[in-house]
Amino acid sequence: MNAKQTAQHSRIAVVTGAGSGIGRSVAVELLRAGWSVALAGRRTQTLEGTAALAPEGTGGASIAVRTDVSRPDDVAALFAATVDRFGRVDLLFNNAGTFGPGGVPVEELPYDAWRHVVDTNLNGAFLCAQAAYRQMKEQDPQGGRIINNGSISAHTPRPHSVAYTATKHALTGLTKSLSLDGRPYGIAVGQIDIGNAATDMTARMETGALQANGEVAPEPVMDVADVARTVRHMAELPLAANVQFATVLATAMPYVGRG
Repeated sequence: MNAKQTAQHSRIAVVTGAGSGIGRSVAVELLRAGWSVALAGRRTQTLEGTAALAPEGTGGASIAVRTDVSRPDDVAALFAATVDRFGRVDLLFNNAGTFGPGGVPVEELPYDAWRHVVDTNLNGAFLCAQAAYRQMKEQDPQGGRIINNGSISAHTPRPHSVAYTATKHALTGLTKSLSLDGRPYGIAVGQIDIGNAATDMTARMETGALQANGEVAPEPVMDVADVARTVRHMAELPLAANVQFATVLATAMPYVGRG
């Protein structure tokens, strides 16, 4: 099956940060639903591990593309590989991100650490969205969808999280701007803000996380599969409909009333 034939039989997604956590869960959910998925991440081995989790015979194909989203050349190569293999891009799940060094007071945060978080969470999200936008604008049929992975931290911070929180607030502005600018071309852009999905990155939540009052307390988590199903719902809406912002969180986590 050539690229054009593939595009006619399966919707095409790019998932960044697809080697673990939320990105892995979303990629597998899409593959199970028959999407073809370009798996992007820094480690090819973990991307191949994600691909292996999808059951055979679902109709979705995948490619693993080693990508550092903070590098423009890597992002350009990712989208070129996706279009070469599948013919188009219908969805970008803009998921790659990093917390940076945890628990570091703002006055002690090294500039290099700040820059790494900004380069990954904000600059990387912009570069991927820009590449997706260019492709979606030019392809036939025109259009597609971008879903940015925000965070509860796009609404309110945790202690000692200045870099992560700043980038996630900025991501909300990116989402709004892209959503407005994409209207003439059938490009729908939304954001999912996630709180305490159970992944390796959030394992410490169950043992104890620093609260705004200075206490350390365990926090509830939720199944990451619930996040993946929400992203799939957003992704499979017709382009005439859009979930602009969705918040999915462990019901009893300290968010409403945090602080």
